Amino acid sequence: MSATLISGKELSSIIRERITKEAAELAAKYGKQPGLAVIQVGENPASTIYVNNKKKACEQVGFKSFGYALPESASEAELLELIDTLNKDPNVHGILCQLPLPKHMDEFSVICKIAPEKDVDGFHPVNKGLLSIGKDCLVSCTPKGCVELLKYANVDMTGKNCVVIGRSNIVGKPVASLMLHENATVTVVHSKTKNIKEICKQADILIVAIGKQGFVTKDYVKEGAVIIDVGINRCEDGKVRGDVDFDDVVDIASAITPVPGGVGPMTITMLLQNTLEAFERIEKGRA
Repeated sequence: MSATLISGKELSSIIRERITKEAAELAAKYGKQPGLAVIQVGENPASTIYVNNKKKACEQVGFKSFGYALPESASEAELLELIDTLNKDPNVHGILCQLPLPKHMDEFSVICKIAPEKDVDGFHPVNKGLLSIGKDCLVSCTPKGCVELLKYANVDMTGKNCVVIGRSNIVGKPVASLMLHENATVTVVHSKTKNIKEICKQADILIVAIGKQGFVTKDYVKEGAVIIDVGINRCEDGKVRGDVDFDDVVDIASAITPVPGGVGPMTITMLLQNTLEAFERIEKGRA
């Protein structure tokens, strides 16, 4: 029997409808729209696509979008100064600095400069710390999307064995924290882990975020497991594929996210959700 597809496209559309409605109600209440500022340094083509998609998404749900493009040659001091201005701007509720940054800039310093209450990417150490101790905070968009997809698919996470492949600060670590908050028993495996296959084989829920196309084959998957594939790998044939060999595992898993159309659409939707949450908190504090 083939696995059920967990559609991020479908869920994303449902959530965006709700965001549009809530944003309109809050805008009427506070007399302004939620505002998201997106900063891009340099002209990385992939970054430009992401930035444009974020702007479009903002307009679709009734947010105000502020775009800032700095040249590759801009100094770190100039970028920090811009962030400082946006931190103080009452019309900006979320600030996102598109990564990667040019080599002469320190990503950590830039992330730390963004006010935690406007850190809609969820990368600030304050938000990371709050997440790890289970307190209310702005959560990184992709991990947040992974958990929303599991809830949408009615996957009971309590007491389940969850294995996360990958330990990045952007996905692996925060998604492990979120799964712990959902009462799953979590194991994180990575490039230095021994017996990865054996550990993955015990997973009821397998979350894969390593950036290696087709890494997970049926040898890694327990019969009936639920798979969340975070990987987005552009292949030589121009197609986008995940970190999971979909065709190899689709008859073993009980449910799986497709690539494209799974986790991908959820990332920008969770960015919108974070911006809405930041807007409500900030404006409530000002009222």
